[in-house]
Amino acid sequence: MDYNEVINEVFSKLMKAIPTKWDGRSSIEYMKNNGCHNWKQMEWPGWYFQFMCENVLSKDNFFSIPGPIYGKVEFDGFKCIPWDFKAHSSNSGTKVPTNGYDEICKALLEYDSVGFIIAKGEATFDDPGQSFKKWHDSLKGRTSIYELQREMRGAKSRRRKTSFLLEELDFIVIKRDTLKYCGSFQKGMINSNGAKRNPKVMLDLSDPRLERHVFKVSNDEKKNK
Repeated sequence: MDYNEVINEVFSKLMKAIPTKWDGRSSIEYMKNNGCHNWKQMEWPGWYFQFMCENVLSKDNFFSIPGPIYGKVEFDGFKCIPWDFKAHSSNSGTKVPTNGYDEICKALLEYDSVGFIIAKGEATFDDPGQSFKKWHDSLKGRTSIYELQREMRGAKSRRRKTSFLLEELDFIVIKRDTLKYCGSFQKGMINSNGAKRNPKVMLDLSDPRLERHVFKVSNDEKKNK
């Protein structure tokens, strides 16, 4: 089976198992109640999609979950080539940060191609009173270290996503000769401890030079807006 066959089968499997409307509260509670360790994360749509992909695609050993590891970077799954699962809000433009540049290069040397399965959709955000954030903080039971550090810096809290309406599944395949068309993220940036951040590969969903397979999602809620 080549990765083109994989793409069609993945879309079929995911659409049978994953809802098109992701409510933040119920999605976080689902992760919490089903053993997902990342239910406390602020960017819950990405973790929810990854968790659902892992559960659906690992059935009958269709995918190997997790995928291969390069350095400190672990791909989410493997089927013919390494794959990663991402969620991307269409509200925020077309650019999607992915994995470390060096680690993707190593994967390309071994498999010639790597793939990204991207759930693209429209997000809605918390109200001015941050009722969703307060609910999530209460569910966690305590304030995270990240949040405490933010408060000490006096930085504003980012608005949380409260729901996600799935519009399409994008399958992006990067090859050795197309990596050059990808941008970079975090290049030249430094952590709070002074260490350099590992540059990440940035995908631009609007770049026609990338191999992109797009599956539109039938969504009644979108039609009724």
